[in-house]
Amino acid sequence: MLTIKFIRNLCFMLAMGVFSNAGANPPEQTAVFAGGCFWGVDAVFKHVKGVSEVVSGYAGGNAATAHYELVSNGDTGHAESVRVRFNPAQVSYQKLLQVFFSVAHNPTQLNRQGPDTGSQYRSAIFFTSTEQQSIAQSYIQQLTAAHTFPAPIVTQVVPLQQFYPAEEHHQNYLALHPYQPYIVFNDQPKVEQLRKQFPGLYQ
Repeated sequence: MLTIKFIRNLCFMLAMGVFSNAGANPPEQTAVFAGGCFWGVDAVFKHVKGVSEVVSGYAGGNAATAHYELVSNGDTGHAESVRVRFNPAQVSYQKLLQVFFSVAHNPTQLNRQGPDTGSQYRSAIFFTSTEQQSIAQSYIQQLTAAHTFPAPIVTQVVPLQQFYPAEEHHQNYLALHPYQPYIVFNDQPKVEQLRKQFPGLYQ
């Protein structure tokens, strides 16, 4: 027979959430995007609420060629990319896609982005799950059907095989070199557009 004390203790624990997962946060997820020089894309996602880490690096090639000097030749298969770790309870993968397509880069430029040319600057989404693949493909279809851009979207949607972090001097580049001419003309405006278009996401 249950005692009054036991019942009271049980009610207390239920009230405190001891037996509940309601307060637990979902595990962080990873997204990988390529959209031109990784300096600007890195800076944009670092200012998105719910993002805990952004790393500049290379995706699409192998470990032997994951070095800036080699990737810059444009024949390694790599694209300059960023790895984004995010909390889906704070920012959804689709919201990250919205930022990627509307602020971080121009998805209609084939094998180039702004002043940078070559396949290493291509537009690509490296999905880490079939769910990400489905969401990305569906979102591109929506943008295409809505004629959001004046030219066709050329963004690749491909599985992530491996991500290789770039050299240390490429990490957090905009924050460390805010007055470099390339940054001022090409990347600072992206961060400003994020603040204007997504004020609720900006941090």
